[in-house]
Amino acid sequence: MAYDIVISGGTIVDGTGSPPAVGDVAVVGDTIVAVGSAVDPAEVGNGTRTIDADGALVTPGFVDLHTHLDAQVAWDPIASSSCYHGVTSIVLGNCGVTFAPVKPKDHRYLAEMMESVEDIPAASIMKGVPFAWETYGEFLRWLDGLPKGVNMGGMVGHCAVRYYAMGDRSLDADAAPSDEELATMVGLVDEAMAGGALGFSTSRTGRHTAPDGRHVPGTWAEERELVALAEVLGRHGKGMFGGAPRFDGDGPGKERARSEVALMAAMSKASGRPLTFNLTNTFADPELWRQTLAFVEDANAAGAKIRPQTTTRGIGVIFSLAHKTPFDNHGRWQELAGQPVEAKLAAFADPDTRAALVADGAPAAGGAEGFRQFFVLLPDRGARYDCDPADSLTAHAERRGVTPVEAYIDLSLETAGAMVLNWPVLNQDFGVIAEMLSEPLIIMGLADAGAHVGQILDASQPTFFLSYWVRERGLVPIEEGVRRLTSETAEFAGLSDRGVLRAGTKADINIIDWDGLALPLPTFEHDFPARAGRFVQKAAGYAATLVNGKVFMSEGHHTGAMPGELLVPS
Repeated sequence: MAYDIVISGGTIVDGTGSPPAVGDVAVVGDTIVAVGSAVDPAEVGNGTRTIDADGALVTPGFVDLHTHLDAQVAWDPIASSSCYHGVTSIVLGNCGVTFAPVKPKDHRYLAEMMESVEDIPAASIMKGVPFAWETYGEFLRWLDGLPKGVNMGGMVGHCAVRYYAMGDRSLDADAAPSDEELATMVGLVDEAMAGGALGFSTSRTGRHTAPDGRHVPGTWAEERELVALAEVLGRHGKGMFGGAPRFDGDGPGKERARSEVALMAAMSKASGRPLTFNLTNTFADPELWRQTLAFVEDANAAGAKIRPQTTTRGIGVIFSLAHKTPFDNHGRWQELAGQPVEAKLAAFADPDTRAALVADGAPAAGGAEGFRQFFVLLPDRGARYDCDPADSLTAHAERRGVTPVEAYIDLSLETAGAMVLNWPVLNQDFGVIAEMLSEPLIIMGLADAGAHVGQILDASQPTFFLSYWVRERGLVPIEEGVRRLTSETAEFAGLSDRGVLRAGTKADINIIDWDGLALPLPTFEHDFPARAGRFVQKAAGYAATLVNGKVFMSEGHHTGAMPGELLVPS
């Protein structure tokens, strides 16, 4: 049988950590059938499509463990912005928030909970998501039948499971499930795993609250409940756990981290299944990540299978003139909030209005010193997230001899409103990020694609990791950088046929112009249902992305192909 596609002459970085090597990759149907010297020229027939990859990298597609695209895939089957950054497989259902299981009367409640936790507009969810299911297995069958550009799978969420079983009482801090309620939850998780769920997720952080201000269902769950749900995955012999732990709170978090890791260890050991949780550094508690890692190492030595996951850059808020500014709650700025960019720029250019805006904006963020943590991203430099002090809004103001408010106005005018401000609040220290990314135990994740659509846009992390940490900083060799984004994450999720370029695996493949890999600034677009807005970020350098043997993206544009499949654990 002749090959369908041959990617010829590229530098193959196969995802295993092996050194790069120039060669060909051959595909038949949705499967890689030969790599390197195993590619037989005699199998190149009249119907074979040859893709010239000379001078380019050829890698597996990237596997993103932590997304919140659960709603968006209903109206955006290419999963943007992830699709622009070489991601070919996404995991839904993180942080315990999912749209199933759900009773018919509770559709809006789960939509509003998702908005409260993940900043995905409930109006968009209610307009765009069909809720044509009750159980999580039924949700996965809907997902399986959905036309999709990338591969998608999901974990069943504790919030939905607990709310289904316990109703409103599930949010109370002192509410433990009855034996009957716990049995209902166990049955719901069992149904989800039998239906193909990739695992189970929960949230215990104080940052995640429901619309009424109470913490989401599962936040206060005790070991009895969590271990009972974990044991379901053990009986199925597959699946992973994902969690947002309760490290946050007043004062040093060391003891909270100790108890949270102990609880996660109990879940992992009871089930024999791997568990991952969110780990970041903060200026407020700079040693907590190291203390937590030490607790994880001790737990794993005692039989647990835990791997923290972190981001490749700061997590924070971005400000764009097309959406919000840091000054919107102050004086004349309130009158401009929500107006088109052109109207804001016209106001900035008017001397009288400018003077009023400068005066009214002065109290924001505590003055000049507060704006040392707001970093200016300019179109001609692209989206640099490295938090260089010279790029702070205050530094720009000092060089110009003006206040930060004046500098913001001037930079907005000079860039026709394209300038973006980046305000990181987690993972603020790039020296620590380098340490975390060098820790073998820490896995890549926490990009939150699809979440916090008007505040955060971290779906571009694969491009930032490769272009900044691997190419510019040389933190790890390219083969190791690609491995971290591909086989390591695929293996953790139980996807044995993804994440490597070898005969027999699915043909999820990136062709990358290594020198041309770059990040433009994010833009704010109104393309969600109900005309809701969100940040979008594209990339340069991805010549092509194949999903299951079909060219899905070409030079940053969707080809129209919808070759994505439902991901199930092996």
